[in-house]
Amino acid sequence: MGSILAIANQKGGVGKTTTSINLAASLAATKKNVLLVDLDPQGNTTMGSGVNKHELEEAAYDVLMGDTKIEDAIIYETKAGYDLLATNSDLTAAEIGLLGLENKEHRLRDALYTVRDRYDYIILDCPPSLSMLTINGLSAADGVIIPMQCEYYALEGLSDLMTTINRIKEVANPDLEISGILRTMYDPRNSLTKDVSAQLHEYFGDKVFRTCIPRNVRLAEAPSFGLPALMYDKASRGAMAYLAFAGELIRKDQQEYVEA
Repeated sequence: MGSILAIANQKGGVGKTTTSINLAASLAATKKNVLLVDLDPQGNTTMGSGVNKHELEEAAYDVLMGDTKIEDAIIYETKAGYDLLATNSDLTAAEIGLLGLENKEHRLRDALYTVRDRYDYIILDCPPSLSMLTINGLSAADGVIIPMQCEYYALEGLSDLMTTINRIKEVANPDLEISGILRTMYDPRNSLTKDVSAQLHEYFGDKVFRTCIPRNVRLAEAPSFGLPALMYDKASRGAMAYLAFAGELIRKDQQEYVEA
């Protein structure tokens, strides 16, 4: 049964979408079956995967509202090698629409349950806010990957996210765990980066992934071409970093499986 991982942080601009796309592509490159789910109404993950959000006939909104089966809405085998549940601005309406539905916080979980066995990994790109969409993502996930920049404001945002995760564990998903913290836009020459990184290790220990994602022009350019960095420039530092991160994640999962 596939592992469901939410990419989440209530602070914007930390690299959630970049991580979602490039992690999915890197896992797919290692021959894993991957489904990427775009839960952000902005649709950046959809566009960054080479899919025009303005031309979607069925999308995440239709699945959450129960109008479409998830297997009918999934776009199979994108250029990057993963499957995609795409989204567009219609998803904004789900914030209100979900409130009137039964089991509103588990709509995504129930939909994913029907296709979970087909995938090794299901990656959920959550919005940068605490909303019904984020709650659905966290309620469906086995683990949370938290991308964050090594700056003090990011530490404050991390504290808020931890509170949210604990609340979700209490009321909707007792099995939810923190898979790890991924340091993004990492610059080892910056003393502040080193200080914050040291604090993360002090408080979270081995929950901090060894892999760091560097600031990289290719990572920033790739979405405008509808490609992950691995397909835009596979030799770039950004692409190599996400490949390394995928490898670390796979090894960690294998170790936990053996220990269990």
